[in-house]
Amino acid sequence: MLSGKAIGGGLPLSALTGRAEIMDAPPKSGLGGTFGGNPLSCAASLAAIDVIEKNLGRVEEMNGRIGRRLLEMAERYEVIGDVRGIGLMMAVELVKDRSTREPAKEAASKIVSGCAKKGMVILSAGLHGNVIRLHPSMLMGKETLEKALDILDESIGETPVA
Repeated sequence: MLSGKAIGGGLPLSALTGRAEIMDAPPKSGLGGTFGGNPLSCAASLAAIDVIEKNLGRVEEMNGRIGRRLLEMAERYEVIGDVRGIGLMMAVELVKDRSTREPAKEAASKIVSGCAKKGMVILSAGLHGNVIRLHPSMLMGKETLEKALDILDESIGETPVA
């Protein structure tokens, strides 16, 4: 398994994890990488892993709240064709028509812009640019999470599907 970004606690670090018989097979110095082994990054990683371990329970709780709110939005807004995700990496797929699932890239762009005008930065993604990506911090407070979901809800509601 390859790990990056969060494992470094904001500093450049990557990690390769695997079964001992595989990891021990290469000769000495046979495994390495640009972002492997920096002492400062390793110290930051240990601190980041500690924070993650202490807050894992929040992920399930936040996922449930986000999932419920997104499914409620999907019931109200025809532009939402699918809600999916795991943990705190969630996605809202936008479509022009649920029966054809034609991508609604323009709607995604307007929703991203609408959220930005309300003070929240979100990203669009996907092969057709019609997916809204959500991946909040596991440390985000409940009030902030609710405000973010309210902003997304308002921005979707203000966006006509064309």
